[in-house]
Amino acid sequence: MQTLKSILYLASGILFGLFLAALVWIVSRSPSGEAVVLRPAPTEKPVVVYITGAVPRPGVYALPKNARVQDAISAAGGFLAEAEKSQINLAALVEDGEKLDIPYIEGASPVLGTPVPVIVTSTTELVNINTATLDELTTLPAIGETTAQKIIDYREQNGPFLDIEDLINVQGIGPGNFERIRDLITVGP
Repeated sequence: MQTLKSILYLASGILFGLFLAALVWIVSRSPSGEAVVLRPAPTEKPVVVYITGAVPRPGVYALPKNARVQDAISAAGGFLAEAEKSQINLAALVEDGEKLDIPYIEGASPVLGTPVPVIVTSTTELVNINTATLDELTTLPAIGETTAQKIIDYREQNGPFLDIEDLINVQGIGPGNFERIRDLITVGP
């Protein structure tokens, strides 16, 4: 009887060991099939507006889709002291190709003989952060020469950006700056 019990324990142990070995083999084997490759979501084209009048830096500005008049005025440096603000709807959405003329207070006007600068901060084409030059990168809002050089250095050291969100890994580009340029950049061809 004792021998039969020992044989049953031994058989149970062997079966349990085989079960554990099979379980370990199933869990640790390589997955089958092809890896799923996620592609970045397409970036939307910016809206381009022309801002004139009582702002410090009139010009053409590329803004993210769904930008407001307030965003356009901020891009142009805000209001001049002589600006007539009461008739401007700062919450209105800007449209692609729109001209915003910020009026002067009655009787106030720009100083005659002083040239009004026109600044082009971007075109309707997205800036490819994988191929852009220093000058092209500095056309983006909040990207100066130092940060543009950091972008170039990062991609030279780490290879091309796979997704626009990878730009946050560059020192000096935080979530706030990234949101300002999200709709103006691409990693595409």
